[in-house]
Amino acid sequence: MTDGRLHVFWHEAVLLHDTGAGLFEVEATPLVAEPEPHPETAHRLRNMKAILERGPLRETLVWREGRLADPEELALVHEPAYVKHIRELSAAGGGRLTPTTLVSPRSWDAARAAAGTALAACDAVLDGTAVRAFALVRPPGHHAQPAQADGYCLFNNVAVAAERARRGGVERVAILDWDVHHGNGSQEIFYRRRDVLTISIHMRHGSWGPSHPQTGSPLEVGVGEGAGFNVNVELPLGCGDAGYRKALEEVVVPIVDQFRPGLMLCAAGQDASQFDANGRMCVTVDGFYDLGRTARELADRHCGGRLVAVQEGGYGPTYAAYCLHGTLEGLLGASRQLPDPLAFLPDDPTRADEGIAAVRAALGRFWRA
Repeated sequence: MTDGRLHVFWHEAVLLHDTGAGLFEVEATPLVAEPEPHPETAHRLRNMKAILERGPLRETLVWREGRLADPEELALVHEPAYVKHIRELSAAGGGRLTPTTLVSPRSWDAARAAAGTALAACDAVLDGTAVRAFALVRPPGHHAQPAQADGYCLFNNVAVAAERARRGGVERVAILDWDVHHGNGSQEIFYRRRDVLTISIHMRHGSWGPSHPQTGSPLEVGVGEGAGFNVNVELPLGCGDAGYRKALEEVVVPIVDQFRPGLMLCAAGQDASQFDANGRMCVTVDGFYDLGRTARELADRHCGGRLVAVQEGGYGPTYAAYCLHGTLEGLLGASRQLPDPLAFLPDDPTRADEGIAAVRAALGRFWRA
């Protein structure tokens, strides 16, 4: 094992989840001639895998085999009856769990591969065979609650890894989630606990209804022993690289420094990018590099470098792959090597001020930020 390399965990079964086509993410309409693919498709991961295999990072990556999670492992954070329901629905041919979230005949295997590969990456870091690991998986997971699928997510891959780490002896785990949407599933799972710090940086979108009652507001700080250990950094649309950097520097870094985790977990989506149909945050490859670099620096400072990143959203079929490459350059502490093919002019850091002020007002009694 070499500290300068990143271990990438992959399992082919993640490609088996078939989300079909329709009106973007919902059911097809007869009013159009050509329904479009659901945004969460296998080809987005094929592009990500290809850019890692062909791009300038290829010599610094160690490819390792993922695995399928057992139902008992999924039940670390999900209700057994819910796990059974997903299995039976997939075996019966699939169905629609929410307006945006589908199950296909092979989704059970794909979802088990996503969670199991995240666990394999986490286990490698915990047993010392890797310092930094990345699980390249789908379907994504951070919206999955204990008994509720949502937002393309069936099982909460990063939460399963966090619980594994806790039960494996890591006293404090920090989850940093920069998918463009609120990590409501991870919030719900750990909302009453102080051993797992959940931080979600996301665009302001509010509740999605019964399947997603959480709002993502900074006022959702946790309850009971968990009060103060859920941090929502809700940012206005179009915040861009400068706004994300400011949120990292003024909120995320000070809070993680005070929490002092033993392991950093990252829910690493690319749907905050400037060319993603599922978000409007205008983050470029440079911005994703900064997210990865900051996570690495926090892990180096508090965790002996131990860090696990798990793939979440990212629906620009090609540009998301470039954003992932930039993220991993940051996680490796490498210089920027792959140019952004679609870069644009610098943005305005003051667009993040309102969101940062709201976090300080909501969590000022818990953290200095």
